[in-house]
This record gives sequence, structure tokens and C-alpha cells, in this order.
Amino acid sequence: MALSGISNMWDFMPAPLRWVDVGGLGQRLRTLCASRTIFLQKLIDEQRATMNSEVQAPSTMISTMLSMQQGDPERYSDHVIRSLLVSLLEAGTSTTTDTIEWAMSLLLNHPLAMRKVVGEIQECVGSRLLLTANDLTHLPYLNCVIYETLRLYPPTPLLLPHEASKDCEVGTYIVPRGSMLLINSFPIHRDPQVWNRPNDFLPERFEDKSIPNERMYIPFGMGRRACPGKNLGMQMVALTLGNMLQWFHWEREGKQLVDMAEGSGLTMPKLVPLEAMFWPRTKIPDHA
Repeated sequence: MALSGISNMWDFMPAPLRWVDVGGLGQRLRTLCASRTIFLQKLIDEQRATMNSEVQAPSTMISTMLSMQQGDPERYSDHVIRSLLVSLLEAGTSTTTDTIEWAMSLLLNHPLAMRKVVGEIQECVGSRLLLTANDLTHLPYLNCVIYETLRLYPPTPLLLPHEASKDCEVGTYIVPRGSMLLINSFPIHRDPQVWNRPNDFLPERFEDKSIPNERMYIPFGMGRRACPGKNLGMQMVALTLGNMLQWFHWEREGKQLVDMAEGSGLTMPKLVPLEAMFWPRTKIPDHA
């Protein structure tokens, strides 16, 4: 992940010039990809061997895809399975954990919002049952907190790279065919012409379930290239954050606000990892 997040100036040049590998970054990435392929193929082979044996094992994502491969081997080749695993491991882990960390940091810096979302969870779910996916539709303010977190701190602020399919002009810029294009969602989400008090944490702005301009809110991208894991990612963040708030009381380590400086990389983590104090609100059910 760290190597993937390094900026390579040659990626932004027209395609014919990309063969120049100044600094050797391209070769390092190719070596890393080869190692990743070996690692993922080993996982697939191990799961295939388990399925072919008489050992009873729990169903996994890989075993499900291997079962689909038996019915349509060309469509669900090992290459396709490896590609899906890359998406699950790389696109669905750090983005989710980063968002949870940003959301908790914002709530710790805004105790009124913290009390409001905790009160909503306690009123809806109580303290006898674990929060589940079925509860999420009854927790509008929790969802508002997540939407506002994604507005202020999108996990992938530059979204996915796009490539110009033909020569074109964008404003006063001439963009040759084959050039890499990036969309910076960070300033779009903080545009004062679109958002009221754009730099403030205001989950209430999403309470009416409307977005001033959907083209101006793009933490998951938009159109055909939008993130296919949006719904799953939102649910994972809501369930994790919701249960953390339901079962634990959270406070800052001291009187100082949590540092909200942004880090760098393929995603946008916090520059200073969150450290906070927490303790159980009540006894967690045994079936947790």
C-alpha cells in the first residue's frame, strides 16, 4: 500500500513516454505485483485443496468463487479471483479503517455530536442487544455522521485515475490522448460556493437526506466508474462505529483537541494516529 501511494511523475505523461522508468519505481511495483500474485495464488490453491479433501471447513469468499469456477471456469478463472481478492484486501480495508478513525476523531472533538449519536443508538437499540445491519435504517444521525466524515476526509481524495480517451481541452488546458487525469474531491467537498460552513463538522447538513449537488459530493466517485463497494463499505463503517459507540464510552486523552492533520499515501490516513481513552458502558452480551 505504501509503495502504491508514491507519486510517479511519469504516470501523468502521455502514454508513449511511460516506458521511461526514472528512479526504478516501475520495476519495484512490478516486483511487488509478482510477489502479491504468488501470495494470492497460494491462498487459492490452499482453499482448493481443502475443498477437494474430506475436511469440513467453513465457507469463505475464496471457496465461494472456486465453486462458481467449477460451473464457469473461463469466466471465474484464477486470474479473475486474484483480481477480486486484490479489491477486497486493498480497496476495502484501509479505506474503511481510515474512515472509522476520522469519524471517531471528529466525534471526540465535538462532544455534542457524540452525545447525540450515542443517544440515538441507545434509544433505538438499547444496551441489551448488539447493533445489527437491520438497525441502520433507524439510525439517521449515525449515517449523517458518516456522510459528513466522508465529505471532510474522503478516504481516497484523488479517486481512481482516469485516462483521456482522446485529445481534449479542459478549461485552458490541452489534454493529450492517453494522459492520466485525477479528480481532487477534497477541495470539491469544501467548496464554499456549494457548502455552508464547508470546513465545519455539521452532520445535520445531511439530515434531510439531500445533497446540494450530487456532482459535488463524490467520496466514492460517480457514474460507471464509481466504487462498487460503496454500500458494503458504508455498512461496515456504520456497524463498526455504531458498536464502538454503543458499548464503550470514549474521551480524549487530555483537554487538547484530537490532531486532524492529514497523512499521505494511496489513501488519506490521519498524520497522527488516534489515541483515546475508552471503557465499557455496560456488560456486552455473551453472544457478542
